[in-house]
Amino acid sequence: MEFENEELSMEVVEPEDAESDIEPDSDSGSEDGSAPKQPKEVYLPGKTLGEDEELVCDESAYVMLHQASTGAPCLSFDVVPDELGKSREAFPMTAYIVAGTQAARTHVNNLIVMKMSNLHRTQDDEAEDDDEVLENDQDDVPDKEELKKPQMTCALIKHQGCVNRVRARRLGNTVYAASWSELGRVNIWNLTQPLQAVEDAQLLKQYEQNETRPVFTFSGHQQEGFAVDWSPTAEGVLATGDCRRDIHIWSPLEDGTWKVDQRPLAGHTQSVEDLQWSPNERSVLASCSVDKTIRIWDCRAAPQKACMLTCQDAHESDINVISWNHTEPFIASGGDDGFLHIWDLRQFQSQKPIATFKHHTDHITTVEWNPSEATVLASGGDDDQIAIWDLAVEKDADQVQAQAQNEEEVNKLPPQLLFIHQGQKEIKELHWHAQLPGVLLSTAHSGFNIFRTISV
Repeated sequence: MEFENEELSMEVVEPEDAESDIEPDSDSGSEDGSAPKQPKEVYLPGKTLGEDEELVCDESAYVMLHQASTGAPCLSFDVVPDELGKSREAFPMTAYIVAGTQAARTHVNNLIVMKMSNLHRTQDDEAEDDDEVLENDQDDVPDKEELKKPQMTCALIKHQGCVNRVRARRLGNTVYAASWSELGRVNIWNLTQPLQAVEDAQLLKQYEQNETRPVFTFSGHQQEGFAVDWSPTAEGVLATGDCRRDIHIWSPLEDGTWKVDQRPLAGHTQSVEDLQWSPNERSVLASCSVDKTIRIWDCRAAPQKACMLTCQDAHESDINVISWNHTEPFIASGGDDGFLHIWDLRQFQSQKPIATFKHHTDHITTVEWNPSEATVLASGGDDDQIAIWDLAVEKDADQVQAQAQNEEEVNKLPPQLLFIHQGQKEIKELHWHAQLPGVLLSTAHSGFNIFRTISV
């Protein structure tokens, strides 16, 4: 197996890899070698840096910020629901995810079950007690940085073909993952053994001697695809969509397998890019497509008649992603046109979004509502930015700008834009961690970030 564990690593993010300030180059200091007197300046996307300026991370903007590398890029992942408790605020934190690789050669791809642990705050709350350290024998004092070093343990599952997308769901006491392969197959995996393996070194060693096989595989799609979503209300129900235009609905059977309706939902004319089940109506599904439409389906109806609502020309080009708000009748959509639209399903037939944001300068590749804050969502894309938004924020006409030279640029930013995270290249997916309030995970060609900002 060419994808070796030695390629897996996790570390505290380097200063240049995150939310940035502009800082004069150190060579531009005074003749006596003292620090330059110019104040720091907040970097705004699109600003041209001067020859004596560089981007540095403003660590004060983060509660936590770590990065991880997996060798081959993982362009899709999902948070694995755990049993460590809800609304966990205490540090250090632990998170579990399942990710899929896109290696250069088809036969060396994997699903990776990861345990990220010992995730400390980026900044200490309290000052060091240097006196206590000095009183102790230095050989007996553990290095503080070593104690706070984040840990990552991984269990690999061989996967036939690149993983186009992967989604996890806990069904009873078992976590399953559905993966779309570039070879046109959708696999269901039982993650029990790899999740046990990342908890114990001995189990991991034993696990690596065995090969995990999918518990179920569907090869009925006519082409490969990317769209897949587990129903949050109907246990075990799954929807998958392909690049041909077809959507298939899966239903669980008592023997631990699935029955897939061979009759695809009829409506889209081009590739189905994303699917989202309604958070509160068991049979209702939303989809988006390269055909520029967003469709709402009632899966109780016959496949030819299941499309109940259609928004035509919802974007100027391909619609890549949608996200259904957990508590409000809102759907967010992002497309190749760089637009982020917010749709109110109560006004869906008007064909007009209730809010539109044009901040991203390239394709939007990922969008997701915060699971606990109904007005907060995050978006990311090929412009190497993750933007965090709060729709509840309104512009204050009397707001005083912090720096006069930035006033024009700041006024161009939507007031709902809370935070811009940078440092990753070609961002592909982000997910909020439902059990770690405010924590975001993201993946890109350059690896993973896991972070929490001071804004949410």
